[in-house]
Amino acid sequence: MKFVLEGSEALPDASTEELARVLLARLGLLPRKQDGMAKMHTLLLELYERKKTANRDRKPEAAVMPVEDMGAFAGIARQTMYEYLHRWLDLGILKKTSFVAGGKVVIGYELNGTNLEGAFRKAETILHGHVGESFRVIERLQNEIKRDKLKAD
Repeated sequence: MKFVLEGSEALPDASTEELARVLLARLGLLPRKQDGMAKMHTLLLELYERKKTANRDRKPEAAVMPVEDMGAFAGIARQTMYEYLHRWLDLGILKKTSFVAGGKVVIGYELNGTNLEGAFRKAETILHGHVGESFRVIERLQNEIKRDKLKAD
């Protein structure tokens, strides 16, 4: 798991698209290549709209989006979308879901919360756990350094 956090700020009069772009940049969910063309912010906004509609209409399957559709919203191929998808899943922002529609099973992804804040709270929990584990490693390292010094004396 690789976390890439960036310091990106939104202007006070930023649009929803710009705010979505800043949010995704801060969590390393935008394309990392200079010439990356994926419009992940439009995908995020669509996932949110679908989740809102699903909650309002009490139809949970309406929130689920197949990978092909996700790629179409981001303006990238399905295979490229799978590469980006791993970052979203690692942070817990999306979850994999399946449902039956028209007599066949449809597999897709949806926000892992009732709204954007809920989904990103999952990412907060994962990042917090990662930082906590890092501090446990730091404590262990300090103790080992102290032991090594005591042995040397």
